[in-house]
Formats: sequence, C-alpha cells, structure tokens
Amino acid sequence: MDDIVTIDLQGALLDGAARPPLEFHIHSEIYRARPDVNAVLHLHPQWSTLLTMTGVKYRPVYAQGVLLGDIPVLDSPLSVNTTVMGEKLASRLGDGRAVLLKSHGAVTVGSDLVEAFALAAYLEENAHRQYMAMQIGDPYVFSEDEQKTCRENLWSASLFRKTWDHYRAKL
Repeated sequence: MDDIVTIDLQGALLDGAARPPLEFHIHSEIYRARPDVNAVLHLHPQWSTLLTMTGVKYRPVYAQGVLLGDIPVLDSPLSVNTTVMGEKLASRLGDGRAVLLKSHGAVTVGSDLVEAFALAAYLEENAHRQYMAMQIGDPYVFSEDEQKTCRENLWSASLFRKTWDHYRAKL
C-alpha cells in the first residue's frame, strides 16, 4: 500500500509518499475528456496486447466481449507520459469503453471501478478466445443483431459485480 498515491490532474502529489506514476496522463486526460467516467484502468494484458502486436483487429467472439464495442488502437508503442500523448489516447477512446495500446497494453473505463474491471476482464477473455479460435480457423464473430441483444442483456451492474467477485475470490 506504500506505493498508492493521490495526485491531481496535473500530476502533483496530494497524498502518499511514492512517486506518481509516469503514465498518469492516461487517467488525467480521459477524466478531462469524459465526465461520465469515474474509473480508468491501464493494464498490460497478454492476449489483447498480442493482437495489437500482429495488427489483428479485436473482434467480438464472446458474448461479454461485445460490451466493449469497436475497440480502437493507439498506434504508438511509446509510453503515454505526456499531456499530448494522453490527449491523443483520450481522443482515440472517444465515447468508447476501451482502447488498445499497440504492443503495450489496454485501457478500460467505467462508471465505477467494478464496471471498468469487468470490462477489462471481458476484453482479455474475448482476446484469448479470439486468439485460440484463430489457431483453428477464422473465428465466428457475433452479428450486429446478436451484439445488440448481448448489450441489452449483459450490460448490468449485477453481472459486473459477479465478475468482480469471481476474480476477487481467486486472490
């Protein structure tokens, strides 16, 4: 817990003793651009990052993976450690729920931490399933109608909480 800090949107330390993270601009610029977002997660997941390394587009092959929508890629493997890079990332995210960082990682956003976490878990599960299916052939991708149905049925705070609880129980 000694490495947890509170900073303002300019990166100035407000609470804690550790050095603020270099990539705080990921968070600050998304919060500036998206008043609907209350949680930003920056992750370095294996499978979705692998897709960006090969130029393979994230495709909704798993019901919960549909919830992320069309995921753009920030086409730079460099660290997001400047305001300009943070603004570029926030612009690529737009009004979406996730953005992939080429050969680097992913960012998910949500109305709260549980939602952002669940979306991150769904992102990675979908990417893993997509990768594994590609070893056999061309994966089935949910149709627009199927995606609409998934969004209507699966966008639920209680389902996000179940995902959170599932992973928490594994700790």
